[in-house]
Amino acid sequence: MIRILMLVIILFFAPAAQAFDSIFVELVRVVDGDTIMVNIEGWPDLVGKNIGVRVAGCDTRELKDKRPEMRAMAYEAKDVVTALLENARAIELRNIERGKYFRIVADVYADGTSVSQVLIMYGLAMPYDGGKKPW
Repeated sequence: MIRILMLVIILFFAPAAQAFDSIFVELVRVVDGDTIMVNIEGWPDLVGKNIGVRVAGCDTRELKDKRPEMRAMAYEAKDVVTALLENARAIELRNIERGKYFRIVADVYADGTSVSQVLIMYGLAMPYDGGKKPW
């Protein structure tokens, strides 16, 4: 409970936590086609270590979809994001916001290339603005 309270205080009241238009991060892992876990250097571990980031601008199929063809598409999206980010020299979060589920939502770039645009270009994601799911 204390950790949650500290997180709320830091995220809502600390100017440094809200003052970023762009930050560079270290990839921890790719969760799925539109979610990654990152470390943010220089931030307290509570809010900067192993933090989930929702890739803004796109929505991919779910890994747990009951339909095999949709699940295959979800794994392909995850593989593309993994390849992009694991081979990138720099991973950047731009236009950082807090999403409706209290996650970080940001445009994710691998060496200046938009991850969401790559996924959309390959037909592995649909454009998404946070409203009703496009699928």
